[in-house]
Amino acid sequence: IPCVSDSMATGSGNVGSKETTNVSFVSCDFEIFGTVQGVFFRKHTQKEATRLNLVGWVKNASSGTVQGHMEGRKDDINKMKTWLRTIGSPKSKITKADFSNEKTITQLNGTSFNVNK
Repeated sequence: IPCVSDSMATGSGNVGSKETTNVSFVSCDFEIFGTVQGVFFRKHTQKEATRLNLVGWVKNASSGTVQGHMEGRKDDINKMKTWLRTIGSPKSKITKADFSNEKTITQLNGTSFNVNK
């Protein structure tokens, strides 16, 4: 039984090392609709994006939506998309989430995720 466990661990290690040597990033714009202004949505978005090691920005739009741009590892971007679509801030009521301009990038443009005015 230890042999099976060892080979499984080795297999997992190989997969992990392949992922770290072929690092690519994704950038994506977003716009969130619903009750998303005046409910600390930007603050919570910044906190979640920072937790996921994403860089970019978020701002209130004059149309009543929240808009932003995020960059990071694809799996972290996908986690953030799910968070933006389904969770948001505690008092937000998200009715729609649009994601656009998604593309692969070779490096991150920035070092933090900011709340813009």
